[in-house]
Amino acid sequence: MSYVIPAPAQPSLPIQGSDQRFPVRRIFCIGRNYAEHAREMGATVEKDAPLFFCKPADAIVTDGADLPYPQATADLHHEVEMVVALGAGGRDVAADRAAALVWGYGVGLDLTRRDLQAVAKAKSHPWDVAKAFDHSAPVSALRAAAEVRPSPATRLSLAVNGSVRQQATLADMIHDVPGIIAMLSTLFELKAGDLIFTGTPAGVAALQRGDRFHAELEGIATLDGRVA
Repeated sequence: MSYVIPAPAQPSLPIQGSDQRFPVRRIFCIGRNYAEHAREMGATVEKDAPLFFCKPADAIVTDGADLPYPQATADLHHEVEMVVALGAGGRDVAADRAAALVWGYGVGLDLTRRDLQAVAKAKSHPWDVAKAFDHSAPVSALRAAAEVRPSPATRLSLAVNGSVRQQATLADMIHDVPGIIAMLSTLFELKAGDLIFTGTPAGVAALQRGDRFHAELEGIATLDGRVA
């Protein structure tokens, strides 16, 4: 097949212990999935009406790469999250079948232009410019679910310049991974290659140029980078 312009490159992530890569189709995110984070943002948690939004696949920044400070903001915030990679998909997936769709796990940052988000919230506008900008989704190398699976006791953390800013266990999540997948599949047809950011704990704060960050999903994945 020929195209009238060069075809965009396929976004992908490295896989721990393999020369192969994981092709990324779409990035889905759930907001307010940790109660303490919702409270620090002045939001209420609606368990029956979870908040979902998307990022473009080419927003990915891989482990170790410099993170360019984004344009049009003076308040870039970090939100560390467990990332789930799907190896299969479907519509209206039952929660008891959802875990079978997971190919692997990683850790990532849902970066947010907080000042633009505040304006969008005040005007009841969509969050796209605050969440779906270039380089807004740093993600680690993935670890196959066949090798390891997180448990409720698995710790999720983020340190900036050596100081821990965010820390929680997955038991603190309001919606677990099967529940998130099941709910998303009622809104979108999920497919292999989709990533799901599963929410952030309390402690979100600003990143500055020159900051170095270290994110960790205990025993599974780490992500290191520098804000350029």
